[in-house]
Amino acid sequence: MTRREVLHSDGLPSVHMAFTDAAVGSLRVPEVGFSSSAELEQRRRRVAPHPWTWLRQVHGDRVVEVDAPGEWTGAEADAAVTTTLGAVLAVHTADCAGVVLVGDGADPVTGEPVRVIGAAHAGWRGLAAGVVEGTVEHMRRMGADRFDWDLGPCISPAAYAFGAGELDELCERLGPELAATTLDGEPALDLRAGVRAALARAGVDSGVGTGPAVVPCTALDDGFFSWRARQDEGRQAAVVWLAPDDHDYPWHP
Repeated sequence: MTRREVLHSDGLPSVHMAFTDAAVGSLRVPEVGFSSSAELEQRRRRVAPHPWTWLRQVHGDRVVEVDAPGEWTGAEADAAVTTTLGAVLAVHTADCAGVVLVGDGADPVTGEPVRVIGAAHAGWRGLAAGVVEGTVEHMRRMGADRFDWDLGPCISPAAYAFGAGELDELCERLGPELAATTLDGEPALDLRAGVRAALARAGVDSGVGTGPAVVPCTALDDGFFSWRARQDEGRQAAVVWLAPDDHDYPWHP
């Protein structure tokens, strides 16, 4: 297991996050045939012991709102949000960024305190489409107005050579900080900077983690799946769910 975080807050559900690595095994969706359904379910339960909402990711901007554990499983979308206890939101990656968001505020109907969580799959196409900003917008509609976030392992600019034309378009949209160079001096995309810029564009500028400098690079570290570097078929996951604040889980890496 790469990393696990639990955020507690008086009067609100606790937030459980997990960012997996290759040692956990692939968490790729079952129809691909990389793992049997039974093996995959066992791996998932070791990470989060509730029904998962996994998505058929298409590098777009669609966000689904999950009202029951497991709802929208298999839907074509790249992000999910929920206020439901025990609803596990998962995005799968092998170089793209898995972004986890937590938003606190007031329920727009009742005015009661509310905690909203979200998970977004953000590759370069997702950044261009606005999936990060769209996820924040959905969470705001559900009452969130104070945000925190974290980022799973993804490719670093050192290994992410990128076409100059597409890089210019992304920089025009999100800012010049997305432009970088690879270890060989080629033009590169800084995906982590792109996530930060998209969040800032959406009015979110804080983060749970210690920042992009400590996010592992999937391409340079063979402890993670990477399609770009090794054509790995497996996928790691960024996972988040809500639980009662006094509840904890045994951990089985």
